[in-house]
Amino acid sequence: MTQTSPTIRPLRPDDKARWSDLWTAYLAFYETSRPAGIHDLYFDRLLGDDPQDYNALVAEQDGTLVGLAHYLFHRHGWSAENVCYLQDLYAAPESRGTGVGRALIEGVYAAADAAGAPNVYWLTQNFNSTARRLYDRIGTLTPFIKYNRR
Repeated sequence: MTQTSPTIRPLRPDDKARWSDLWTAYLAFYETSRPAGIHDLYFDRLLGDDPQDYNALVAEQDGTLVGLAHYLFHRHGWSAENVCYLQDLYAAPESRGTGVGRALIEGVYAAADAAGAPNVYWLTQNFNSTARRLYDRIGTLTPFIKYNRR
C-alpha cells in the first residue's frame, strides 16, 4: 500500500481520541505514562489561545492522524526574541520513513519563523537512534547534558 505525503495541520477538538492514542504510544516509547486527567489537561492546553502556552501540529496521512508535535514559545535570557521548544514529537510506527517526522519538524520551524522565534530546540534520549538519524540531518547536535532536580 502506497502512503500519501503527510498533511501537517493544527490540532482540532475532534482529534482528541486519536491524539490520545498517539500521545499514549509516545509516552510508552519513553517508558512512562500519565493519568487520564493529565491527558485532558494537556489536550485543553494544546487547544488554548495563550501565546506562551502549548501548541500542537498533527500529521494526517490517508485520512488518519499518524503523528504529533507539541511545542511552546518562551523567553530566553540570551536573546530579545522568544525561542521555541519542541517538547513532544511522535510518528506512528506504520508511518515512519514516509516523511512524517521531518514534515512535523518543518511545520514547527515554520510556526517559529512566523512567531519571530529564530531558535527551535528539542531533547531526545540517546537510545532513540532512529529519530536521531533524522535529527542529525535537520538539526545540530549540541554538547549540553540535561539534569533534573532530585
